[in-house]
Amino acid sequence: MRPAAGQVRPLSGLAAMLGAPSAGPRAPLAAVTGITIDSRQVRQGDLYVALPGASVHGAAFARAAAEAGAAAVLTDRAGERDAVASGLPVLVVPDPRAVLGRVAAWVYERPAEGLLLLGVTGTSGKSTTTYLLEGGLRAAGHRTGLVGGVEIQVGDLRFTPTLTTPEASDLQALFALMREQGVTAAAMEVSSHALALGRVDGAHYDVALFTNLSQDHLDFHRDLDDYFMTKVRLFTPELARAGVVNIDDPHGRELVGLSKIPVTTFSAAGAAEADWVARDVRLGADGSTFRVIGPGGVEADVSVALPGPFNVANTLGALVTLVEAGVPLQVAVHGVGTVTGVPGRMERVPGAPGFQAIVDYSHKPGAVESVLGALREVTSGSLIIVLGCGGDRDRGKRALMGEAAARLADVAILTSDNPRSEDPLRILGEMLQGVLSVPERDRAHVIMEPDRACAIDLAIGRARPGDVVVVAGKGHEQGQYVAGEVLPFDDRQVVAEAIGRRERT
Repeated sequence: MRPAAGQVRPLSGLAAMLGAPSAGPRAPLAAVTGITIDSRQVRQGDLYVALPGASVHGAAFARAAAEAGAAAVLTDRAGERDAVASGLPVLVVPDPRAVLGRVAAWVYERPAEGLLLLGVTGTSGKSTTTYLLEGGLRAAGHRTGLVGGVEIQVGDLRFTPTLTTPEASDLQALFALMREQGVTAAAMEVSSHALALGRVDGAHYDVALFTNLSQDHLDFHRDLDDYFMTKVRLFTPELARAGVVNIDDPHGRELVGLSKIPVTTFSAAGAAEADWVARDVRLGADGSTFRVIGPGGVEADVSVALPGPFNVANTLGALVTLVEAGVPLQVAVHGVGTVTGVPGRMERVPGAPGFQAIVDYSHKPGAVESVLGALREVTSGSLIIVLGCGGDRDRGKRALMGEAAARLADVAILTSDNPRSEDPLRILGEMLQGVLSVPERDRAHVIMEPDRACAIDLAIGRARPGDVVVVAGKGHEQGQYVAGEVLPFDDRQVVAEAIGRRERT
């Protein structure tokens, strides 16, 4: 995801910007055309940024970077000796990660400055909202880009992401590719990891949107307050011009007072103090309609092919963000209406005889509650969920997810998600603690089946007309992380195969 040809940038200019004179025999003549933090990805002319690692310093690979064609190295004092030994010109700064975004933007001549850039942060709804934003931008005549955990789009090009928000060096290269491909506007997810690690430094958002906040990523953040305050960083003049905030969420209300940039508020619940509200909401199995009302009495009828009240909130947030970005309301309404679905987000698997089979990415307590609450409203029979929790991640949410499934579903089949290095049975045991906190009279029929494919087959096999089966947690993912391996596994494909087997028997 790089432009075909980078501009030649003199190392002396970077040294002046950082206040870190370059050292090395070729330093005065050195120039760079790209940047990477991965020695395996070095191209001819790259600046190799050697960062400290968990076990090995990146400077240990400086010689390999030189052999691959790197033009210079940027590192810290701890990496200086190995970097100099590579024979390349070297720049030394106290914390190379802290300047990585700014340096990458300099290397590619600040490519984001030519984009109308919209950023979305929050716990749930980021992916869906970016697709809605992209639809609105496209309707407004833009050639569009999209950056998120589901896919990366650059005009007509498509890429599979490895992170929700790319590393700063990769992100700036992506912006440069967008510039090369004639992209004029882009919507992107901004994760808390990206904000904490400076991945979006060097980017500046025309509008930043906050969706909601619930427990997630507490394996990375100290606590929920730290997680929230990391999100707040997006709402500063260094990163964004204006903000849009969902005040139906308590953290959104708090954010309004903490934001350092002007914010516009919205409420899908119709809160009187919001700048924008949704009225006359009608929910259906195939989508929702509502009337959006904004400042000065501006209003429009909205129809979106995404079911659930949370998608009313996602759509309203996208509309307000588009309007704040300069898109006329009616154009924005038309654009979001063209979005027929998002991969792995409340995605229907066709062919189920008399019942619905849905795959969703919900992998945190708040998302599980929202999905089950939304599906309950369109379920005439039983609501069945297949759910697991990821290994090597926030253990505190496992009991909460088990509790939500047992409280809100009729049948909860607990299974493996991505166990990674953990014992799947241990993860299930922690989910079971939440299940047992639900009084037996209010508790779903709970089944433990560690094999995810068998769990899905069990759910599809027991479904009856009017039922809804939701397979939650992995969504668009096409692999299962087990004991250091990535095994092929796509919930949508496994569900379709289970439906096919049922039809043949």
